[in-house]
Amino acid sequence: MINRDFYLESIAHKMWNGEIKVITGIRRCGKSVLLFELFYQYLLDHGVSGEQIIKIELDQRRYYKYRNPILLCEYVESIVTPDSGKQFYLFIDEVQLTSKVVDRENGGIEVTIYDMLNELKAYKNLDVYVTGSNSKGLSSDIATEFRGRASQIHVYPLSFQEYYSADGGDERQALEQYMLYGGLPRITALTDEKDKKEYLTSLYRELYIKDIVERNRIDREDLLGDILDFLASQISSLTNPTNIANALASMKNEKVNPTLVSNYVQYSMDSFLISQARRYDVKGKTYFKFPSKYYYTDTGLRNARLNYRQYDPGHLMENIIYNELLRRGYSVDIGVVTDRTAGRNTQKEIDFVVNDADKRIYIQSAFRMDTESKTDAETGSLLLAKDFFKKIVIRLDILHNYYDDNGIFHCNLLDFLLERCDLF
Repeated sequence: MINRDFYLESIAHKMWNGEIKVITGIRRCGKSVLLFELFYQYLLDHGVSGEQIIKIELDQRRYYKYRNPILLCEYVESIVTPDSGKQFYLFIDEVQLTSKVVDRENGGIEVTIYDMLNELKAYKNLDVYVTGSNSKGLSSDIATEFRGRASQIHVYPLSFQEYYSADGGDERQALEQYMLYGGLPRITALTDEKDKKEYLTSLYRELYIKDIVERNRIDREDLLGDILDFLASQISSLTNPTNIANALASMKNEKVNPTLVSNYVQYSMDSFLISQARRYDVKGKTYFKFPSKYYYTDTGLRNARLNYRQYDPGHLMENIIYNELLRRGYSVDIGVVTDRTAGRNTQKEIDFVVNDADKRIYIQSAFRMDTESKTDAETGSLLLAKDFFKKIVIRLDILHNYYDDNGIFHCNLLDFLLERCDLF
């Protein structure tokens, strides 16, 4: 069992805050284990009796009847009585499996699981927790269904720090495995390389793709696959739906509608399979509509999608850094700065503009900086920002961290991922 203290502390912090706790994240990232095992044990360790914890797993046959939200509500109300003098905790897994039903006793109106949970939330002695994915879809908008009365805790696959706590051994070798196979928890229990590859490939095909297709009633599964292939091969590169459509049209020798591509990309984002990083004008303080960058939530899934044919550590490193920054709760954009030297204006890129409330840092991802031109390219964009926010280059080719003569902090990738250096 991997202790996921980062999320456990987040859940514990939100206990009894008067809101429904909604735990979201890509399938198989460990949401159910976090709630039903780790948080369950946390409550027991803090004096809560098991009889005070109501657990309902809607993807298990014995709980199927509670997919009817009225029956679910009545079941919980039979246990949680206001005058019992006890506090209760309600855990519901795979909450989206429930459907609308007609409440004939109250005017024949349609009710959903969200209506029932909002009703249960009124109980002062009940604290409600749900996970937010199922075989029909991986919704990113569950929290909105609770009418603004929900706390969302988004769970990512294992961070490298979590992965290394289970894997151990040489840090560099562990990082190479993490880059290749990603951080889905099941991977840490598999020792054979073939088993890891088969697991990720099967998971991608039989779970994630089918979820997106079924939830959104997609007719062109082949086109969805081609889009995901394209995005997998283009991580850390700028693109937009029109560029993707043109590339696919050339490959498939048929006209591809950019609007359809845009929809399919959005469905994939809603499933938490990929995420979009928008471009931000550092000086103009505005966002560009297009192009953007797209990153995979798990590099192992990305590599499996490409059948492990494109192992490009520089791009994978950038993807991992992006995911780690999001996991830590930062707002992350792609920075754009203008170079006005040589009599012309040239747009240059800062890999990540990272904001934490009123604090900001700039980060460049550099697999190696072994030439003067490479060094100038990586640090030059940072210097063009011309402000006093901290500037960082995260690298894999240095043994220790240091500040250069321009005040730029050079940080080893392993130290960043294992939180051995301060960003802010």
